[in-house]
Amino acid sequence: MAEALQDGKLVVRLVTPDQVLLDATADAVELPSASGYLEALYGAAPLLAELGVGEVRLHGGSAGEQKFFVAWGFVEVLPERVTILAETAVPPQEIDRAGAEEDLKRGQEMWAKAGDDAAKYDEANEVTRKAEAEIASAEGRPV
Repeated sequence: MAEALQDGKLVVRLVTPDQVLLDATADAVELPSASGYLEALYGAAPLLAELGVGEVRLHGGSAGEQKFFVAWGFVEVLPERVTILAETAVPPQEIDRAGAEEDLKRGQEMWAKAGDDAAKYDEANEVTRKAEAEIASAEGRPV
């Protein structure tokens, strides 16, 4: 694991159930929480948040400028470290665009068939939101 440096770098670790995608240092980390984007800097107050759908963006340090599409999970921010536990995480260039398009269509069909069931609407909206964010990330558009 990367060691915290004395020059104000965060140790950043991005983990999925299958693998450790990133173990590096960064000056700043932008990430999507369930309630909106947040940015972690060295010395930040501790925080535990639900991870939303969008892009994790790393700036500076050994990570350089990198992006990862993430969906669902948790993030722990400590003064010197950020740990991201994501259900899904992939560099934008590795996104399965055809699969995302199919998910978008499926989400729209789920929404059309939801009727009066609020839970079905919520599920359809989650599927649609993730698919739209994946497509935007793959195309290099803001998520």
